[in-house]
Formats: sequence, structure tokens, C-alpha cells
Amino acid sequence: MTTGLSELDSRYVWHPFTQISQSALPIPIVRAEGSVLYTQDGRAILDGISSWWVNLHGHAHPAIAEAVYRQALHLEHVLFAGFTHAPAVELASKLAAILPGSLERIFYSDNGSTAVEVGIKMALQYWHNQGIPRTRILAFEGAYHGDTFGAMAVSERGAFSAPFDPYLFPVEFIPAPLPGSEELALDALEKALSTGDVALLIYEPLVQGSGGMRMHSAEALGALLEKAKDYGVLLMADEVMTGFYRTGSFFASDAIQETTRQAGSKTEGITPDIISLSKGLTGGAMALGATACSQSIYEVFRSGKKEHTFFHGHSYTANPIACAAALASLTLSLSNETLQAVKRIEAQQAEFVKMLCGQERSKNGIAQNARSRGTILALEVATAGASSYFNPIRERIYPFFLDRNILLRPLGNTIYVLPPYCMTTEELASIHAAILELLEEAQTW
Repeated sequence: MTTGLSELDSRYVWHPFTQISQSALPIPIVRAEGSVLYTQDGRAILDGISSWWVNLHGHAHPAIAEAVYRQALHLEHVLFAGFTHAPAVELASKLAAILPGSLERIFYSDNGSTAVEVGIKMALQYWHNQGIPRTRILAFEGAYHGDTFGAMAVSERGAFSAPFDPYLFPVEFIPAPLPGSEELALDALEKALSTGDVALLIYEPLVQGSGGMRMHSAEALGALLEKAKDYGVLLMADEVMTGFYRTGSFFASDAIQETTRQAGSKTEGITPDIISLSKGLTGGAMALGATACSQSIYEVFRSGKKEHTFFHGHSYTANPIACAAALASLTLSLSNETLQAVKRIEAQQAEFVKMLCGQERSKNGIAQNARSRGTILALEVATAGASSYFNPIRERIYPFFLDRNILLRPLGNTIYVLPPYCMTTEELASIHAAILELLEEAQTW
């Protein structure tokens, strides 16, 4: 049955983010273990991007697989309106205990985009239920929050959203607090806030992922968040990618809270009112989204008026198997073993960036803006065209690594490495070596 799997796929399946007139046949994967994907024809491909950032602890992790198996034997699913179950309740209580600030209420959905949608709707209805005319939403330039309509609306408009732009609600975009743009961002925010009708500021804390792994400091972002708080604006952190140690701290918002606390801006530091989670939430094993909010937001929906109900839900809300996978992944994430692995990868990535910046090739401009934060590494390959998702050099970079049995999926001319925490020092070093090889070859392109 597996014979001709790629051909059958090309006949019946529609893949995401793939131009169907130009794509090669997809590579059949038959199994995976740790950091490695195994193909139908016997190749072993090193997964350098955690399969789109979802895999935390390695593929087919036995603890997560066991949790999925055990839960499936008892309860595979039940509607979550009027019913509940232990995995959802336990997961919510454990998340509430470790989330920054006082995010005590967890609303489940299916993925990152829906977790963002839930947060946007929570924020807007929070003001609506109180009869307060706050309707404007602020987001950062270069943002990406997902592909459903609300998530698209708060993402930077461009080729991804162009066919749908007439149907997206208005959002005001301000500069992100990138290095060198901090004052510009703060000035733009103050101007936007001056009218007093802003409902929500949504942001990717510390790293704008799909926008090109653009990184900013906790200090710079904290200053903006503090200003928005002074105007009573709800803050929503999209931690779909940045959560679970990706940026070094358990949540990126933890670093912002600590930075602003130490600066004395607020007694407990700046924390979001809403956080959206997905991707690593289940360790990459199952589809699950979660949106956490403060008790004060939750209470605004408690009313004698039926129309104040939060009318949102999904057929698979709080799926028990997915929640069981998330519980197993969270146990692993909170272990000292994972923390030590994160620190090891963080140090190795930072050392590679330091070496890159000292290389003559970097001075010659082949590798540009090499950077790392936590376990994430990124750099741009210099080309004649502008840095963007549609830079054609991507069509040379992607197969270059695949030919060496490494999965890196560049964002245009931006190469990034976002490994699972089980990746060994030797495996990560082989990815770094391949990057150096590409930079050497790229000098002739």
C-alpha cells in the first residue's frame, strides 16, 4: 500500500504553504524517533525545526505515547459543554499554577490560530459586555498570528492575506520594538493610545516567528506593555511558538515580567491579561490550543443576561487524549532534565552565533544579522533581493539542507534552527556545520 505513496498524495492531497505547480513530490515519512525522521526509502532526516516548532521532547516520546494510549482506552472524547473530565481539569490547574501573573481560567481549542481567535473574541466581548466603547486593536508590524480570519486580521497584511483583505476587520499596526526602533515604536504606541478607545494590544513576545525570527529585548517590549497598561488596554501574548522554553524562560512573558519587576515599573512586573498557547503544548503529539485569561476577564462574562455568554466552542474542545498528551509533555517540560537540555542548546546556539559574527564571511556580508534567543538561532543569507519570505534564494537553501538529510525550512532567505530538546550536541553541531557549508557555497551564487 505504501508503494507510490508520493504519487497517490499528489493525486488526492492538498498541502499547506505549497505552490502546487512548482512543488516536488512530498517525502513519505514512515516513522520518527528523537530528532530523526525516517523516510520510506531509508533516509534518516534530522528535524532541525521541530516539525514546524511543535515537537519539544522528540518524536514518538514513550511517556507521551503511553499517556495517549492509556487515555484512549478509557475516554477518547466527550462534548465539553455541560461535561468535564480529569485530563482537562488537571491540565488547566497545572497551567494556571505556572503561567505568569494571574491567568487562572483556561479555554481550550484546537490549534494556535483558534487559540488566538478565542483571545481576540474574549477581549472584544470583555468591553462589549460592560458597555464600554473600546473596539480598536493594535498589533505589531511584521506580526503573524495564524491563518483563520481573526488571526489573519491581526497579522501583517501581505501576500498571505491579500485575497481576503476586504473581509478582515481593521487593525492598527505599529512598529515592533526591534533594535534601533524602540523609540519609534513607543512614539507610535503613545499616539495610537491617545484616543482612549484601544481594546487590545496583541504581540509575539521576544520573537516574531513567521515574520522572520525577528528578535527584540524584554526591556524594549516591557516599556511598550507598561505604557499600554497605563491606558487600561488588555494585553494578549501570543505564545504559540515562544512558550515552553523556546526563548529561554519557560514562557517569554516570564522574562518580561522579571525585567519590568527589576526595573521597578510595577510591583510584580508586567504580565499579559490573555495568553494563547499551542504547538509545544502537547509536545507535538496532538492538536490542542489553550487560551488563558485573568479572573477579572472571566467575571465579566458571568451575568444574568444570556447574551453575555461567551458563544464560542469547537467539536473537539478539551479532547481528553490531547489533554493527556499535554499533561505528559508538561511533566517532561518541568523536569530538571529538560531545563538542562534547554541550557545546553541555548549555549551551543549562542556560541555558533558568536563564531559566525567573527567569521570573515560574515564581514563580507554573506551571513547577516546572526542572532539567537533561547534555543532559537536565525540568520539571513545576503542576496541581491530584499529579505523576505518570497526571496527566491529559498529555493536553493531548502534542497541544499535536504540533500544533506537535514530539515531546515527557511523563511525566504532567513535560515533558522529550532530544535527539539532531545537533539544531541553532535546533531546540532552537524546542522551548524551544514550552515557553514552553505554560506561558503553561497558566495558563488
